[in-house]
Amino acid sequence: MIGPHRDKKATNECPCGYLGDPKRECRCAPSQIQRYRNRVSGPLLDRIDIHVEAPALSLTELRTEKTAEPSTDIRTRVETARTVQRERFRDSRTGANARMTQAQIKRHCHLDSSLGDLLQQAMEQLSLSARAYDRILKVARTIADLAAAEKIAAPHLLEAIQYRSLDRNVFY
Repeated sequence: MIGPHRDKKATNECPCGYLGDPKRECRCAPSQIQRYRNRVSGPLLDRIDIHVEAPALSLTELRTEKTAEPSTDIRTRVETARTVQRERFRDSRTGANARMTQAQIKRHCHLDSSLGDLLQQAMEQLSLSARAYDRILKVARTIADLAAAEKIAAPHLLEAIQYRSLDRNVFY
């Protein structure tokens, strides 16, 4: 989980900033995009817990009358998850999932064989590092905590995997 002291990074996906934009065309060549992304080293990206793409909102999305989940509900869910984590680590110096040791990852992020196979497949297909593997497990544990789930399930793991988007190479 990213807290006030955790690693954060904001970046465009390409030099022009329009890669993936549904309204504007990116005119960057794949080699330009890869060079642009390579400006941030792999070891640095490995140390960032969550990579999130935030595309521009359309006018329709900006003007919608639909209400989002209230911040108070989100805050309650986060506070509950943090309480679960404090209880989980009450006998250690660890205070949150993001700070788990290898032994704690093995104990609290257990995956059944099908989830283990899923993670292995993602690691191989996306060419992710061992450090990314640990980050995925920690983030999946946090997502499960936010969902009040005792065990990591496929949706938690898949969401955590998708947050490694900047680790991926560009293929067009």
